[in-house]
Amino acid sequence: MPEPQPATPAAPPEARSPHLRASVLLFDMDGTLVDSTALVESTWADFSARHRTDLAEVLAYAHGRPTRETVAHFVADPERAAAETRRLVAHEQSETTGITEIPGARAFLAALPRGSWAIVTSAGRKLAEVRLAAAGLPLPEVLVSADDVVRGKPHPEGYLRAAARLGVAPGDTVVFEDSGAGVRAGLASGARTVVIGGLDDFDDVAERHADFRGFRVVPGPSGAGAVTVTTPEPLAGRAGARR
Repeated sequence: MPEPQPATPAAPPEARSPHLRASVLLFDMDGTLVDSTALVESTWADFSARHRTDLAEVLAYAHGRPTRETVAHFVADPERAAAETRRLVAHEQSETTGITEIPGARAFLAALPRGSWAIVTSAGRKLAEVRLAAAGLPLPEVLVSADDVVRGKPHPEGYLRAAARLGVAPGDTVVFEDSGAGVRAGLASGARTVVIGGLDDFDDVAERHADFRGFRVVPGPSGAGAVTVTTPEPLAGRAGARR
């Protein structure tokens, strides 16, 4: 399968615009649209206890990465790693306690035109479907999961594939992310990248908002290039900033 290629990033504007304009919007799931923090932390706490690893180190590595990659990083034996991955995935797919939307996510997605957004997640497709349903969020027409890529975040493959499936150039998209690995993937794809949450490592290159409250879709004609969103004042960063 040919590798989609990122577009050449455009130069950032000199001043912040209160608008996000793009052909399509591309969203990470966990931590960006779905608040699954408590469940994720308890799952990796159990993993750390089983394998005598440092929980803080595991959580730092796992954020934004597929389960299989995190397990393989801490479990050297391939057979043990494969078995542990299966166990963790089964647990994640059967447990939804405490899962909810990131504030404002449901209303924001509901206002977007059909076919104007996608999800790119490090979760498998079944897990993504379970968590979106638990949070009361819709399933997009295009969902690129860990099952669909060879290289997970911070590699941009997922975002490049989502853009290709929607028929737009990566540089004509806006990526929403909450993790370091995810933000690096968005930036590497050539997309304008917006941080959701408390991650401040990229404040010099990416606009950051606490959540989606105050995001408003501007009505306009359907089709490519029609998505315009007004946003509140960011916590930090500059609109259009790129690395």
